[in-house]
Amino acid sequence: MLKFPKDLYSDVRVEDVAETTLVLEDGELKQCTESRRRGAFVRVYDGKRWYNSATTEPDRLQQELDALAAMAEPNPAIGDDPVVRRFEVNRDCVLRWQAGDLRAVPVEQKLALLRSYQPLLERSGLAATRARYLDVHVDKTFRSSLGADIRQDYQHCGIALGYTVTGANAPFTNGRQRYASDFTGLQGCQEGLRAAIAEDVNYAMHAVPVEPGEYTCVLSPTVAGVFAHESFGHKSESDFMLGSETMRREWELGKRVGWEGLSILDSGVPNGSGYCPYDDEGTRARDTYLVKNGVLTGRLHSAATAAALDEAVTGNARAISFEFEPIVRMTSTWIAGGTDTFESLLRGAEGGLYIPDFFHGSGMSTFTIAPARAYRIRGGKPAEPVLVSVISGNVMQTLHQIDGATAETELHSLFTGGCGKMEQWPLRVAFGGPYLRVRGLKAQ
Repeated sequence: MLKFPKDLYSDVRVEDVAETTLVLEDGELKQCTESRRRGAFVRVYDGKRWYNSATTEPDRLQQELDALAAMAEPNPAIGDDPVVRRFEVNRDCVLRWQAGDLRAVPVEQKLALLRSYQPLLERSGLAATRARYLDVHVDKTFRSSLGADIRQDYQHCGIALGYTVTGANAPFTNGRQRYASDFTGLQGCQEGLRAAIAEDVNYAMHAVPVEPGEYTCVLSPTVAGVFAHESFGHKSESDFMLGSETMRREWELGKRVGWEGLSILDSGVPNGSGYCPYDDEGTRARDTYLVKNGVLTGRLHSAATAAALDEAVTGNARAISFEFEPIVRMTSTWIAGGTDTFESLLRGAEGGLYIPDFFHGSGMSTFTIAPARAYRIRGGKPAEPVLVSVISGNVMQTLHQIDGATAETELHSLFTGGCGKMEQWPLRVAFGGPYLRVRGLKAQ
């Protein structure tokens, strides 16, 4: 039983992590690893500064806690500190994956599943093939000197198929993947992946470079989601505003920032790779509207940033592992649905581009998205394939150039890669939205 030091705030986060990685290259097994690690992150706060420690010896938590406390200055009024007042005192146990625990599936069964997908890569037109199975299970406990006591778990697994299309007009390397929160969710996906690979081959064989210029673009829910993540999500992480009066004025709540039909949310509640029922400060997840009907209505916070800006916590203090301190990060970020249909968006984008998926994105004031595939829109339908290196735009202008969104929305989860910030990468997040129409995007 931990004894928290007197006249200080302190918390302890313990994580038990199990991971599996299997890799086939051109059908040959190149990697088969299972790993298990357990560690903890300890924090002490005296009202002036934080004292942190990461350890792979959770049995020594009391010693770590006492050593940090010895460096701090006792503060009998620590409970009245603006940061400490914002810490929630939640007591909960949220174990969703006791049934279907990935740790209980033998590695031989995981390898057999991966091999069942290998024949999809043994077709003409594909070379340098790579098939991967990845999974992770995390069991996390959080306790604080205020009385918080939370246990939660998270897991995901996935199949990723990568390849290069030979004989294409230009070098084309792509991949397809399937995400699931349990092992059974990866079974029986062969036909869908086979069709997707065939679509990639057809695209690579016929796509020609796009003529550079400005286009009206229709973005799929996945691309709309990464657009929201890169163009607006990072700007909503409130630690960017600390110490910058210019940023605070530019991002004043109540300011109109985009199309009146635009609403953007962040939440750790939905199941998927952004699922986070409690953040790494013990704050309960909730839906946070960053933009509602085109107006800036919120931002993402830790307890420290909420205190600095005199706002409420949002459940967005996250770390990629027990080796790192929590900082302000997104969870699941998505654009809310509108009233249009996919067909009506296409009809209003004649001569433009349809972007169904992407390689990567980045952005702050200017955002960029590298499409994996793109198609010209002709007669209200996706038509000839075109090669687009990047679409880009100014964030504050582009948010006003959105003029349509479908009622249908999707949330996209990742099991490879993730979001990067400072030295912490990759953090698991999710993103999504409706099909979205945006005018005046630059393509080249």
